[in-house]
Amino acid sequence: MTASTPRPADAFAARSTPRIFCIGRNYAKHIAELNNSLPGQECVVFMKPASALVAPGEAITLPADAGEIHHEAELVVEIGHGGTSIAASAAREHISGIGLGLDLTLRDVQTGLKNTGEPWEKAKAFDHSAPLGPLVPLADDMDLTAMHFELTVDGETRQIGDTGQMLKSVADIIAELSAHWRLLPGDLIYTGTPEGVGPVTPGMQMVLSGPQLPEARWVTA
Repeated sequence: MTASTPRPADAFAARSTPRIFCIGRNYAKHIAELNNSLPGQECVVFMKPASALVAPGEAITLPADAGEIHHEAELVVEIGHGGTSIAASAAREHISGIGLGLDLTLRDVQTGLKNTGEPWEKAKAFDHSAPLGPLVPLADDMDLTAMHFELTVDGETRQIGDTGQMLKSVADIIAELSAHWRLLPGDLIYTGTPEGVGPVTPGMQMVLSGPQLPEARWVTA
């Protein structure tokens, strides 16, 4: 398997995913578009269960009667070699795979939770809330600070991402997470979304792609 070859579909079904870490408020323009405040020194972190994953080509089942649902396109990294207190300078050595994914959000629910100071899980951690594209090995020529990706919905470009605009780099995220949790092989990290988030409804065609990353397609139901 070459660095540009995605894993076969059956490998996705058989994968072990101990945890799905998600980073919030990691792009300044996305923070501004939702009128949120900048994070403090540490990342905004929340988690999703394995039942949130949706393989490429599968239908994304959207919750009914949950208010507005937004797409959030993100770069995703997979941990291959775990550990604690990983230095940012060594973070790359702990990555086994890289790809694209969606953090689907019940925006109306999240707004209510933020207003009352409650955790975000009800808005973020529902089933099918983390569609995941194919993962490929991290190649030597992949610069994690200059990865580009985009999301189209029904043929319209909705989001364009550039990891150079992240407030916290992939390396910094791994270092920070490993200071609080022992990272395990198979852990996934959704690294935050750029501006352009918007509503998703049943029957939409969603496509994630990037120059160095495999394409992923879903239909919402």
